[in-house]
Amino acid sequence: MTGEVGVSEPIELHRLLRSPGYLKLLLLSALIGVPISLVAFGFVGLEHALQDWVWTRLPHAAGYSTAPWWWPLPALALAGVLVAVVVARLPGHGGHVPAHGLGGGPTPPSALPGVVLAALASLPLGAVLGPEAPLMALGSGLALLTIRSARRAEAPQAVAVLSTAGSAAAISTIFGSPLIAAVLLIEVAGVGGPQLFAIILPSLLASGVGAVVFTGFGHWTGLGIGALALPTVPPAQRLGVGDFLWGVPLAVLIACGVVAMMALGRRLGDWTQTRTVPRTIGCAIAVGACVAAYALLTGRSPAEAALSGQATLTVLAAQPQSWALSALLLLVLFKGIGWGISLGSLRGGPVFPALLLGAALGVACSGLPGFGAASGIAAGLAAGGAATLRLPVSALVLATVLMGGDAAQQMPLMIVVTVVAFAAAELLRGPRKMPQGDKG
Repeated sequence: MTGEVGVSEPIELHRLLRSPGYLKLLLLSALIGVPISLVAFGFVGLEHALQDWVWTRLPHAAGYSTAPWWWPLPALALAGVLVAVVVARLPGHGGHVPAHGLGGGPTPPSALPGVVLAALASLPLGAVLGPEAPLMALGSGLALLTIRSARRAEAPQAVAVLSTAGSAAAISTIFGSPLIAAVLLIEVAGVGGPQLFAIILPSLLASGVGAVVFTGFGHWTGLGIGALALPTVPPAQRLGVGDFLWGVPLAVLIACGVVAMMALGRRLGDWTQTRTVPRTIGCAIAVGACVAAYALLTGRSPAEAALSGQATLTVLAAQPQSWALSALLLLVLFKGIGWGISLGSLRGGPVFPALLLGAALGVACSGLPGFGAASGIAAGLAAGGAATLRLPVSALVLATVLMGGDAAQQMPLMIVVTVVAFAAAELLRGPRKMPQGDKG
């Protein structure tokens, strides 16, 4: 029986690749990659421009060198009001609740205005979330616009393939490499054999085209795309026994924290389904209070505890020695709680803050005997990504790309902590269930 399956798979793949319908699907995936990437580029550019205005230009205009400690309170209160209106009034309820994971399946085109508005209300104003989930939803919905509604009902397989390809095009460089998008979508698809090729080839093509568009358009306009990247990391030392002795419990600790905050987010997501407007606003103000408390207690910028964490992660990796242990622990505490609340009430992606939280906890542990800053960052990135994404291979590839040239030396440690964090998080969560009440 096994032999028959092994022989039939190459035959099915050959038929798939010779199918005129599939070849048209490949061509369409490449073509839609260009406009989707341009729209995604515009979305990311606008989001970053608004973020710069809220957290840098506006405080300067008000006479502050940096945003004062109380700045997050009005900013996130406004975010709560805007998101609440979108969730309560617009189709699609602003997209899926981020506590339920990275994406919520194909996004109907009618939901796109709400997804974009909720993300632009959440992310620049300080929600502790990343841009990856809204970008995936944007790419998915725009791809489905290429298929008429009647055809969507008749060809569900084409809908799934084009939706995935659109998401790949939109997030082709936000994680720092189009390869990460492709690997992530392989694991999300959860299929193998010819079915895997049917989905992944259009996704690879769309993500490659999207990366070219993002890069070329970025050079032409001079605008940054906000890709997750670590230009500088601490120099890696040869791995020793201490790295694994501390790395394994660190991975378990990170997994416990991630599971706890995502559980908090799911409960808040259910809680805000009734009396949506006042409860969403209340949650957003609570996030602002967490961010303000961090800034007040540490004397550091509130932007470090707000937002996606991209900029803070870059600074942390480049200068881990400039952070006091107390500041790192307070960052993990207050940003972690703010992340959990944001997961259930605002709109965005869950991954970027989790990477910063894992790396911050890793750096906080780097003073332990036999455990350096490079090992702490590598272990924290891998564990935070694995526990949050629930996709171990994608998390490992993401951590590898972020660590750059030091990844080869840290690879054994990253593999071990990825497996440990993934297994620990899944055991804590119990059997997987379909999310209930996800309006996206």
